[in-house]
Amino acid sequence: MKLIYDVSDKPDLKQNIVFALQQMIAIMAATLLVPMLMSSYTLSDGVTTMSFDPAAALFGAGIGTLVYITCTQRKSPVFLGSSFTFLGAYAAIIGMNYGYWGVILGILFAGLVYVVLALIIKASGSEWVNRLMPAVIIGPIVTLIGLSLSGTATGWMASNGGANYSLLTILVGMITFLTIVYVSVKGSKMLKLIPFIVGVGAGYLVALVLTLIGSAAGIESMQMLSFDSFRQAFQPFTFASILSVPKFTILQALYHTPEGILPIDGAAIGNIAMTFVPIAVVELAQHIADHKNLGNIINKDLISNPGLDKTLIGDGVGSIIGGFFGGAANTTYGESIGCVAITGNASTSTIILAGIGCMVLAFFTPFVALINSIPKCVMGGACVALYGFIAVSGLQMLKRVDLGNNKNLFVVSAILVTGIGGLTLNFGSNPVTGQPLLTMTALATALIAGILTNLTVNGGKMSSDDDDMQDPISTSVEEMGKAEFEDTNKKHK
Repeated sequence: MKLIYDVSDKPDLKQNIVFALQQMIAIMAATLLVPMLMSSYTLSDGVTTMSFDPAAALFGAGIGTLVYITCTQRKSPVFLGSSFTFLGAYAAIIGMNYGYWGVILGILFAGLVYVVLALIIKASGSEWVNRLMPAVIIGPIVTLIGLSLSGTATGWMASNGGANYSLLTILVGMITFLTIVYVSVKGSKMLKLIPFIVGVGAGYLVALVLTLIGSAAGIESMQMLSFDSFRQAFQPFTFASILSVPKFTILQALYHTPEGILPIDGAAIGNIAMTFVPIAVVELAQHIADHKNLGNIINKDLISNPGLDKTLIGDGVGSIIGGFFGGAANTTYGESIGCVAITGNASTSTIILAGIGCMVLAFFTPFVALINSIPKCVMGGACVALYGFIAVSGLQMLKRVDLGNNKNLFVVSAILVTGIGGLTLNFGSNPVTGQPLLTMTALATALIAGILTNLTVNGGKMSSDDDDMQDPISTSVEEMGKAEFEDTNKKHK
């Protein structure tokens, strides 16, 4: 796609601050939600919980992103945020009474998986990745990533993150979405770079007005904006209402040990590794898909330059360091990629500024309170645009793949049906939670189905993008050219 700012470009500082804020808003809702969910998991007694601070997770995402950008030599413009993939692992480890150290060690194991894979790829090269997962596989996988997130967007719009369906919250979500669309298409050059901020701002304002009217009239269904985060920050008003040090997970592990926490011995380390390592291996598929997608958007092959080994090390080490502070493993965020696609701003200086901003604002209580107050229906409307762009970018990868060829058709069919159908692979049973010990997500299952189908139709050989990217028109033109050349030769003879 055509970029307004390329990877190495540096927008004016004032503009860049606004662009960075847009990236921060795009990733914050999900990044802050993960530690909130983790704080609801109980130890084996079913009562005792541990505290995971959203502000600490925000700081961890910021520093993890800076590590990633450094490792990728400032060539890959994407933000790292708290990963939802490991929520089941967190619940299991907390339920096993391994406490904060169990979570930290789990994140360490997950990050080390990426580092080990990076070293293997550095030694063997990354060409096999392109042949194992060509466009005919990665295209529908990227589309699945967007579609798999779509349920979150529509769910937030339909019920504002609660249990009650509401046409009013859908209206607010649609206002947010349509504002983003209008600004992206009809706005000025500057506004086209910040449609997300404008859209979320418009949705927030409408939600605020409806909430105030609903509060005055005693209509609960109109009260979609909660002021609880502001009350918690400012009642009572203290110095901490302005500035406060986040509850970093490493400090929680050192100084706060809930009752019943087990020591981290050899058996514990084995259990933690068995819980986190398989999930990290499965996450490799999404890492590759995200970077192929981002590369397609910014017109660069990130698998080759800076290289898959560097993106893996950046993701792994960034996740480890971020996890020490925020208590959640990080991953490349589709919301960040979508933001790059919508705005055409691929400058890594924007991502760096966003990372620094997250670290600074994690100490600024009013900002965290403001972000926490954004209604889910507003974020849902914004995510319709973000997740939609991810899905469509996957379809764009398929535009040169000949889907009239049954080989390609079966591969794409296998991926889409198993992925959208939600086919998962469950192994073993966790004695504490009663859940499977390991669950391969529908996305990972779809990737496996696609690879196996591709190998089957190609006689056990891995195809490349050159094999796939031949559409019927190109093939027809090529054949016509050959026929014309042969006919000309006959006439000369």
